[in-house]
Amino acid sequence: MEKISIEVFKKVNLVVGKIITCEEVPNSNKLYRMQVDLGSYGKRQILAGLKGFYDQKELEGKKIVVVENIEPAKIAGQVSEGMLLAVESNGSAYVLEPFFKCSPGDKVY
Repeated sequence: MEKISIEVFKKVNLVVGKIITCEEVPNSNKLYRMQVDLGSYGKRQILAGLKGFYDQKELEGKKIVVVENIEPAKIAGQVSEGMLLAVESNGSAYVLEPFFKCSPGDKVY
């Protein structure tokens, strides 16, 4: 795996997001399309391969950690305007949730 410098890593902007809506992406057996509130950064559409790990209603309202300053990417014909952080372990996936009092748009260090 390619290594990046600390200077490059410092440019990654991690913020708290709150999933407003979550729906299945047509013709995809893995993807959800989510509308995410990032506070002062606005609302973003984010696609994530969480189908099969989470029910869409289980994700709605959940606070997550988002890479806010990643370039938009086209995935399955849809635009994803951010990336959420998640962990896959032993066949399960878990979104990274802040366990402290926070609001959408708060920085994560």
